[in-house]
Amino acid sequence: MHPTILHAFSQHAASCYPHECCGLLIQQGNKAQYVPCENKATNKADEFVIDPQQYSDIEELGSIIGICHSHPDASSKPSERDRAMCEASGLPWHILSWPDGDLRTIVPTGERKPLLNRPFVHGVWDCYSCVRDWYREVQQIHLPDFERQDGWWEGEQELYLDNFAKAGFVALPNINLADLQIGDGILMQIQSHRVNHAAVYVGEGKILHHLYGRLSRYDIYGGYWQRNTRLIVRYRAL
Repeated sequence: MHPTILHAFSQHAASCYPHECCGLLIQQGNKAQYVPCENKATNKADEFVIDPQQYSDIEELGSIIGICHSHPDASSKPSERDRAMCEASGLPWHILSWPDGDLRTIVPTGERKPLLNRPFVHGVWDCYSCVRDWYREVQQIHLPDFERQDGWWEGEQELYLDNFAKAGFVALPNINLADLQIGDGILMQIQSHRVNHAAVYVGEGKILHHLYGRLSRYDIYGGYWQRNTRLIVRYRAL
């Protein structure tokens, strides 16, 4: 990183301390520039969120070539979430420990996490991502992604009920369990007033799913999972 850019990044980190700062690197012709962003995260001491509108506005200024953020009172070692979001962004991530001032850069590897035993990172490796990735890897079907903030189920959003038809699924409200087919989506309500969890039926009485804060796994589809199922959906082309 060029010293002038690092200086601007460091000043921003200092001004935001003890919260995380965040910003974007843009390329304007032959010149790179650090553009500070407002951290919109709820817990600014441990994470950052760049407002999509601000991101879009900065894109108008030049090509975005990197994402920057600080780690207050911590090393520059990337967290699991940092690595996941770096992969999702497709851009280099620059992490500055503050006040130590150590800089570390990570780049996307293009590696796909296995479906089983992946760590949970909301929006990147979560229950919907698990279903999407299963469809891509097993059925060669690319389901759309939908914007979602961590904790969306505590508000008014109905991620699954509002979007399953847009993703190509039809509801099977009266299906018998004996008639489940591989690939059926199972929408559940887990400790919430919203339908907030999805699994995919993989045959032999099993589902693949990714619970919040857990590793993705197979479970027998019965008991607790059946009791909390609110809707089963099937992809139209299957």
